[in-house]
Amino acid sequence: MAEKEAKYNEDSIRSLDWKEHIRLRPGMYIGKLGDGTSQDDGIYVLLKETIDNCIDEYVMGYGKNIDITIKDRTVKVRDYGRGIPLGKVVDVVSKINTGAKYDSEAFKKSVGLNGVGTKAVNALSSFFRVQSIRDEKSKAVEFSCGEIVKDEKIEDSQLRKGTHITFIPDEKIFGNYHFLNEYIEKMLWYYAYLNTGLTLNYNNNKFLSENGLLDLLNQNLSGDILYPIIHLKGNDIEIAFTHGSHYGEEYYSFVNGQHTTQGGTHQGAFRESVVKTIREFYKKDFEAIDVRTSIVAAISIKVQEPVFESQTKTKLGSQNIAPDGPAIRTFINDFIKSELDNYLHKNPNTADLLLQKIMQSERERKELSGIRKIARDRAKKSSLHNRKLRDCRVHLVSNDERKLETTLFICEGDSASGSITKTRDVNTQAVFSLKGKPLNAYGLTKKIVYENEEFNLLQAALDIEEGIETLRYNNIVVATDADVDGMHIRLLLLTFFLQFFPDLIKNGHVYILQTPLFRVRNKKETIYCYSQDEKVKAMEKLGAKPEITRFKGLGEISPDEFKHFIGKDIRLDPVLIGKNTSIDQTLSFYMGKNTPERQDFIISNLVVEDKLDIELEEAE
Repeated sequence: MAEKEAKYNEDSIRSLDWKEHIRLRPGMYIGKLGDGTSQDDGIYVLLKETIDNCIDEYVMGYGKNIDITIKDRTVKVRDYGRGIPLGKVVDVVSKINTGAKYDSEAFKKSVGLNGVGTKAVNALSSFFRVQSIRDEKSKAVEFSCGEIVKDEKIEDSQLRKGTHITFIPDEKIFGNYHFLNEYIEKMLWYYAYLNTGLTLNYNNNKFLSENGLLDLLNQNLSGDILYPIIHLKGNDIEIAFTHGSHYGEEYYSFVNGQHTTQGGTHQGAFRESVVKTIREFYKKDFEAIDVRTSIVAAISIKVQEPVFESQTKTKLGSQNIAPDGPAIRTFINDFIKSELDNYLHKNPNTADLLLQKIMQSERERKELSGIRKIARDRAKKSSLHNRKLRDCRVHLVSNDERKLETTLFICEGDSASGSITKTRDVNTQAVFSLKGKPLNAYGLTKKIVYENEEFNLLQAALDIEEGIETLRYNNIVVATDADVDGMHIRLLLLTFFLQFFPDLIKNGHVYILQTPLFRVRNKKETIYCYSQDEKVKAMEKLGAKPEITRFKGLGEISPDEFKHFIGKDIRLDPVLIGKNTSIDQTLSFYMGKNTPERQDFIISNLVVEDKLDIELEEAE
């Protein structure tokens, strides 16, 4: 029994106002927080919520340009739409369940319909300013953490009509955050693809698309394609797809311009409808996996009053196109059945190439069928009798919102994995221990994944044999030593992912763990340093010859110290692929046989151990 019973009376009950609730439970409104390392971190959701309102104006026919600038954490977004009605400026950004999107005639197919988005941006920003210009008049209001600090009167204005929002995400909520241009540019390109004719200007760069999803696939393909991209458009639907030579399936799905990274009913309907139509066209009962293997596809639909499975809108839950309209599955199936069938009849060369690809996939699957069964059985047996994978608990609850935080650390050796295992968050963090260096998978076929024990067990741990839709961990973190061997293992693991599961990296799931190189301490304070510069600053701060330790491997870091490096202050480097980067060329460059380029890359990207030791001795 507790020593002191908790009081529960009238004083225990309190009501939070809108901004208090958002700041107390930000995850309910913007998903996970993060420091900007991950593309689904909260600071990008704030930016997206702000731009979404501008997109809605464009979709309704108002304003063809959106200006976005980000400098020193200050975000500015300006559209040239109708502008917020001046008498409602304060309400629109500070009163929950207030907005024009409840009137489906004004915003028929909008992204957000719950009146929360801009309010969350306001509440979670240390500075927030909204200015509306319409009817040659202007109204501006400034807030701090949702509280009004300056309410300007309506005044005459010669500025172009529209809405101008400026905000600075609050460090108290997001910590030492930073914006990554790669993530922002990816977001803006998606807006451009989904809104042909719209120009987004970001930090003096222009984002504009004329061909929609056709442009999206052309600019994101990482290798050769087997036939020209099939691009089909209809009322409230657009699709584009082709097949490449990679493994797995790769999808870009959108609803009302929103990138649904976790798919949903529309993506599922697309996958089913393509298989069904192709079976009927060729009059052959192909296996679905043979039809979809190596597919690269994009689908965009417009839905009236969409329902998403969370406030971050990453997965569509709607079953119908409109409250009184047809089912989404029926709508998509009817469109694909008609348009794809017509396309294949009119383009027999493409139809022949597609058939050849399906039959090739069928042959490869049959060749692998026996070994796949053996490998699956081996993986199941191994998971019961070895300790390679220390799983996390979040998977036990099907609707646990912390799934976005799930992380798998891939470590080299038992020492490092043991330290992480002892200090991890058992609810969301899992650990996979490698035995020695992985095989160089460059140029090998999928067969090797089943024949190689390490690859087979890693694939099983991630649950990605049939693609990343079943991925068990949102974040895959490569945790290796900061030495030549550690860098080599990193490259071998990245080669494995790029060769067989490139969409893991394309969708921003793979990271490199940063761990400290130095520990600088005196009797009162300990500072962990990730670079030479940080070490110098720590020495200056502590003064009087502090004790300096150089960590040469993760195994040297004790469990008590590891808790500082994999908790809320974790430092991760995302593994990114440039928009115009060829995966085939990248793998050939770094992982081809005896390439001096690979040796130069490893050496130039390391802080050489001998040099560090010399500097350490001099400092002491």
